[in-house]
Amino acid sequence: MASAVHFFPQLDEAVIGETVTAWKQTHPEMGVLALLPEAGKDAVPALQRLFTAADIPLVGGIFPELIAHGAFTKQGCWLLRFDRAPFYVLQDNLPADSEGAVRAAEGLAARVREHIDRPDEEATLFLLFDALVPNISTLLDELYLKLANRVHYAGANAGSETFQPMPCLFDNQRIAGNAVLALLVRHHHGAILEHGYRLPEKSYTATATDGNRISHIDWRPAFEVYCELVRAQYGVEVTRDNFYQYAVHFPFGIVRANHNVLVRIPVALGDDGSLYCIGEVPPHSVLSLLEAAQPGSLDTVDMLIDRLSRLNGGIKGNDLLLFYCAGRRMHLGQEAAIHEIEELTKRGEVAQVIGALSLGEIGASSLRGYPLFHNATLVTSLW
Repeated sequence: MASAVHFFPQLDEAVIGETVTAWKQTHPEMGVLALLPEAGKDAVPALQRLFTAADIPLVGGIFPELIAHGAFTKQGCWLLRFDRAPFYVLQDNLPADSEGAVRAAEGLAARVREHIDRPDEEATLFLLFDALVPNISTLLDELYLKLANRVHYAGANAGSETFQPMPCLFDNQRIAGNAVLALLVRHHHGAILEHGYRLPEKSYTATATDGNRISHIDWRPAFEVYCELVRAQYGVEVTRDNFYQYAVHFPFGIVRANHNVLVRIPVALGDDGSLYCIGEVPPHSVLSLLEAAQPGSLDTVDMLIDRLSRLNGGIKGNDLLLFYCAGRRMHLGQEAAIHEIEELTKRGEVAQVIGALSLGEIGASSLRGYPLFHNATLVTSLW
């Protein structure tokens, strides 16, 4: 994503217009990805008017907060320039049922495939989802079945940290919820994703699930088993009253056949003792209660830098695009989360870290690997 980036602390149309005009003069085929914080969502119509008048393709997402100058902020706007506007699809009204999700993914993949020039061309399918889409994993599965490793996969979830419905993805004309924004970014090596959570020896089976809802673990009510696991592993008594206080600290891990671990943070508790997670939990998934990353540990940052450097032949002096999971920040705390961002900048010797606080992340476990939907991670790439 070799592009220019600019952070605007205030959403001043005149100031933004000056920058966009200057960009247009030197890059007449440009396009822009805009990242906005939830508190600035009302600025979308003004950005749409500005970019439409300038005849510049605009796409973007609204996130709980942004990352700028080594910290999180609820103000401002990032504009990230593509020197040549990428092909994109903004698809809304995504169906909640499995069959509908398969059809939606097939249609999206067909449109993307038309714009892949050569099978050996380096390209990344960059995906921004509304966090409330309940079947993201199914959509990713189907995209991979149709596109396979002709592209790299990366992305994140937009939306409100309150998990209340909110239109959060946009282009020049529309702003949509229950949607996906897919961009085909050419000459790009993909992204690196890490979470640093450790897998304990003991595992369990999600014996009854429906999308992102776990109703039974080892044939017993999910919440009942969850409370027992937290008590046994960490000595903490989780109740209905304190569930929201503790759940972010004690996530599930789904153990994949290749030993890759997907983090699933419980975010809601049903009256029947079921647990709702961010991200689907397939039936009969092997689950473990993960040992969370510890505040102050830089293992995740070091892994990110090492893998990203090997992927790109070095990262020194570059801008990094980072999506940092809101659940991870809740677990670690604001200070420790900022410390990870600062150390990523310092240890990686990069120009700056740009990005947003996200509500789920998308990445692959290996180069040109299978796309997976994660919680509690950092996903980053060169911009």
